[in-house]
Amino acid sequence: MALDKASLKNRIEAELTAQGFVPNGTYAWAGKMATAIANAVVDEIQANARCSGIDSGADSHDAVQIV
Repeated sequence: MALDKASLKNRIEAELTAQGFVPNGTYAWAGKMATAIANAVVDEIQANARCSGIDSGADSHDAVQIV
């Protein structure tokens, strides 16, 4: 599954709205906050995602970058 900043931002914004936050408007910050959180989460995962296991050639690997 690919990570998508815009999709994550929309999901975060929907959750904030469900909790009573106002996402848009002159004094609303929920939309900007959702964008900032989505960007940070995707960037962090893409920079640091690792896995360990056996590949299709039966070779074992530890801490391989996956994204």
